[in-house]
Amino acid sequence: MVQQPMVQQPEKANTMKFDRELISNDNPMEMVVGFSRAVRVGPFISVGGTAPVDRDGKTVGIGDVAAQTRQCIEIIKFALEQAGSGLQDVVRTRVILTDIENWKASIDVRKEYFRNVRPVDTIMAIDRFVNPEWLVEYEADAIIADWGN
Repeated sequence: MVQQPMVQQPEKANTMKFDRELISNDNPMEMVVGFSRAVRVGPFISVGGTAPVDRDGKTVGIGDVAAQTRQCIEIIKFALEQAGSGLQDVVRTRVILTDIENWKASIDVRKEYFRNVRPVDTIMAIDRFVNPEWLVEYEADAIIADWGN
């Protein structure tokens, strides 16, 4: 006789419900394209492709990947703060460049912000962005460490 394995009934799943918050930085393209700068669901925050632009949508640091990187990270920092978080909660960054040879200049700026946080990172290159003045975009994911406390 073949013995059937015991099947344990799964415990009832914890049905935690998280609120969803859309974070805006009033970039004029948010309404045109239909995106948010960031989305927070409970303690999880995703910050989408962040271009090196000012509040009017104009490119900052044309031709200067370090200046553009700084602008991207400052925008991300502001979005995280709006969501009740900060750079200290970042667990992943993505660096998207139009020229992979610029990786070190961008990462040198990134280190100024994340040296002690040390999130995981992906660096990649693409052919171009929507705006050809952009040399870099950044993305970030964060988890609010002290959520619920």
